[in-house]
Amino acid sequence: MIIHAMTQAISSLLNGIAALPHLGVIRVEGDDAARFLQGQLTQDFALLGESEARLAAFCSAKGRMQASFIGFRQSPTEILLVCSRDLLPATLKRLSLFVMRAKARLTDATSDFQLAGLAGIALQSIAEEDRGTLGKTIFHDGNLVWLHPAGTQTRALWIAPAGRPLPPGPTLETALWQWGEVRSGVATVSAAIVDAFVPQMLNYESVGGVNFKKGCYPGQEVVARSQFRGTLKRRAYLVQCAAPMAAGQDIFRGQDADQPCGMVAQAAVGPGGTHEAIVSLQVSAAEGGDLHLGAATGPALALLPLPYPLRDDL
Repeated sequence: MIIHAMTQAISSLLNGIAALPHLGVIRVEGDDAARFLQGQLTQDFALLGESEARLAAFCSAKGRMQASFIGFRQSPTEILLVCSRDLLPATLKRLSLFVMRAKARLTDATSDFQLAGLAGIALQSIAEEDRGTLGKTIFHDGNLVWLHPAGTQTRALWIAPAGRPLPPGPTLETALWQWGEVRSGVATVSAAIVDAFVPQMLNYESVGGVNFKKGCYPGQEVVARSQFRGTLKRRAYLVQCAAPMAAGQDIFRGQDADQPCGMVAQAAVGPGGTHEAIVSLQVSAAEGGDLHLGAATGPALALLPLPYPLRDDL
């Protein structure tokens, strides 16, 4: 009954078109654009088709996530990467260091595009064109990328040249869209959590963010070893709290005041003032319960069900 009520709440409240000022766009253009990204990110860009998008991470040599992206082809020689705006300059600078002799040029293209989030009602008129999660099509003079749903609520990212009119539909507050992002269970790396997690700590291997069959990229050995040599000790979970949460905050078990057992990856305010977050936790701590924000005596956290299964068939 609780899960059903939660699903109904998401479906009734997450409807419309939201502005996304917290996101930015990196343009990668040139004959080697796809080949360059193939050697830098966790997903396969060499086989990226015109009707698909990729969820991917950019990792350090130690396998720690420096940024995450939704990437897709704008043209045969141009790929757009949508990421958290607060880490875009540093990410652009770091990625550019690896271009070397590749025929690829990276620029901050945020001002060249407008982004919007479409959910529920705003997508009903084009539902017959639903390409499935991370499918891409052209809609209303822009690229439309289907995202992981929030619970069962359909969501999509719309990216169009600056100045184009928004698709038709009611306005959705950005805060509610961000709540939907949390409810999707797929965290976007922001400046507060750079270098904090290997992809599996945010369940990226289970939501299409890692391809274990592609060629080398920074941190690949660490990411592969985390997956195939032993049990994963940290996972992403959804939690609810009576107090505000923010990315980068530590999480403790009530029985251990000295050592945090996890960290908030992405947080948002839900309907009615509830606070919800994607957190990365030690599996043993999640199973043991008694979780608290900021300190062992801090506000209590309640686990919520993930909207997707964790994969073990990779």
